[in-house]
Parts: sequence; C-alpha cells; structure tokens
Amino acid sequence: MTGSDGYLLDNQQTEAGERFDAFASLFDPTTFRHLERLGIGPGWRCWEVGAGGTSVVSWLARQVGPTGTVVATDIDTSRLDTVARPPVEVRTHDVGAEEAPGRGFDLVHARLVLVHVPDRERALRSMVDALRPGGRLLIEDADPALQPLTCPDEHGPEQRLANRLRQGFRRLLAERGADLSYGRRLPRLLREAGLRQVEADAYFPLTSPACTALELATVRQIRGRLVEAGLATDEDIDRHLANVAAGGMDLATAPMISAWGRKG
Repeated sequence: MTGSDGYLLDNQQTEAGERFDAFASLFDPTTFRHLERLGIGPGWRCWEVGAGGTSVVSWLARQVGPTGTVVATDIDTSRLDTVARPPVEVRTHDVGAEEAPGRGFDLVHARLVLVHVPDRERALRSMVDALRPGGRLLIEDADPALQPLTCPDEHGPEQRLANRLRQGFRRLLAERGADLSYGRRLPRLLREAGLRQVEADAYFPLTSPACTALELATVRQIRGRLVEAGLATDEDIDRHLANVAAGGMDLATAPMISAWGRKG
C-alpha cells in the first residue's frame, strides 16, 4: 500500500483472523453461488488472488478435485499454511506489482482485493491476461462510498458514534490509497478490459451476528490508528465497543459488488 503508515488491516494482527471468519460468514454464500454459476468443476485451473483466509481456497479445491489446480496468492500467506497441499499451490505475490503466477487459467477470482491495490489497472489487466480464451473472471469488491454508514438507521447517540468512527475508518483507508467507490465501476472496467457477457449484482448485509463480529474486530484492529490520527479518543472507542457488545445495534457493511465476465 501507499502511504507512510502501510497497510491498515495487517494479516499478522490478532483481529485479522476474526475479520476473515466474519467475511466468510457474510460473503461466502454469495461468492460460491457466483462461482457455481460460472460452471467451476473438476480439472479447472483457478487463481485465487489475495486469498487472505482459507474458506474460498478450500471450497475451490473441493470443486476442482485432484485433477485441478488452485493457485492461492497474497502478499502475506501466513494464514494459508493449512491448505498448502495439492491441489492448492500457495505463493507470495503482489498482484499490483508482479506478473501473474501463470497463464491459461479457467477462473480468476478476487474478493476485497482491488479496492486496496494502488495500481488497480495493472492488477486487473494481469488477471484478464492470465485467463485462457473462454476463461471466467469474478471480481468482488466493496463500495464504502455507496453506503458510508455503519448504522443507516441513525436514531440515537450510539448510532451517531458508530457512524463517526466509520467515517474515520474510511478516511484512514483513503489515505492509504483505497478507492472507496471502486465497486460500482467494476462492470464497466470488465467490459473495457475486453470481457464478454459481463454481469454484476450487489449484496448488502444490514444486520447479523457476523456484521457485529466484523465491527468489533475492525474497530479493535484500527483503534490505535484512529487515536493517533485524532479521529477518535480511547473513550469513544471503549464506549462504541461496549455499545456493540450489548447487542442492540443494527450494523451494516458496505455493499459487496460482484462482477463477472468471460474472456473472448
């Protein structure tokens, strides 16, 4: 990432595992539905970009079976050790700065990756180039600017505090090069990249146990950054965490936009 403070949501932090678990609960069903629709099956060669956690990689491995391949890449592969066995190949890789880890893939998938990559254009081009003719690309990214609130129903002081902290989080992301309105552009970008049969949809969780777990883990993970930047006090954060833990808040995520297409 750009910026002197580095990547905001480091995989090495304790809370990263909690965030990956929450993402899996929230978004895996949608991701798997799209991948099934794209026809994934035995023998496919897949590239999972910015794998982070293991849930999607493990699911892909089951679909492609022993005759297929799943290349799982990330700048930090420390959480992928448990799946690093055939048909999964784990590689340390920066999609925004390095060549693709191969060519002729049947499927390339990335979730919550490009929004954080400074050179998104190069990364997307690399993923398209890595596909075989007729191969499928599925990109899923959030659009925090499309729905910027933790609590869309801002009816009390607890919700106002939550939304103020979310604004601080968005500011920290933007300062590190994240594009907070990237998700909405995905269909156009896939068409401009030469893909055919481009479609897209969005999933917008408003409240669930996974939304609550994600909020708790995220705020704990970035609390030091929020305080250092003068965007919140420790008292603000303690009060918000207590409000969330009390269980009476509806906590939304940013809409997750999924866009897919086929290489000609």
